[in-house]
Amino acid sequence: MKMIALATMAAFAVVASSAQAHGPTRQKVSETIEINAPADKVWAAVGNFQDAAWIPVVEKTEGKGGNEAKATRLLTLKGGATVEEELVKHDADKKSLAYRITKVDVKTLPVNDYSSTIEVAGDGAKSKVTWRGAFYRGYMNNDPPADLNDEASKKAVLGLYKAGLENLKAKVEKGS
Repeated sequence: MKMIALATMAAFAVVASSAQAHGPTRQKVSETIEINAPADKVWAAVGNFQDAAWIPVVEKTEGKGGNEAKATRLLTLKGGATVEEELVKHDADKKSLAYRITKVDVKTLPVNDYSSTIEVAGDGAKSKVTWRGAFYRGYMNNDPPADLNDEASKKAVLGLYKAGLENLKAKVEKGS
């Protein structure tokens, strides 16, 4: 009898724990573009953390700390919204930088705990730029509204990456 009671309690615990939904899952996205320009030229356009002018939605960049770890920047977007970011790592030799968002309204970009890496790889007169991000959706609890769910967050970040990389390509190739 005692064994049956223990087995029943164990089965109940398994059912109860599987019935509870868990919170959001970390999303990961990546976008890559090929640019008809040497890596040094592309890196010159994208590698300065204090200058985000190549991102079309950015109207103004204000920052402190240059390209040193813990440097900060405030992006003022067209329309007035702002995004605060911090540089995590900058490696000019590897043409790579990593940063994170420290403050953003989820109505501006529907993400939480966002981190990103931009890398430039050269192959002679061509370069490949990869922009990767990892983040949680804009609504951290269960049952998010449609504009703050995983799909909306991924769509917003991928849209930003595509527009940014296409603009970077146009600016760098035009200047070639």
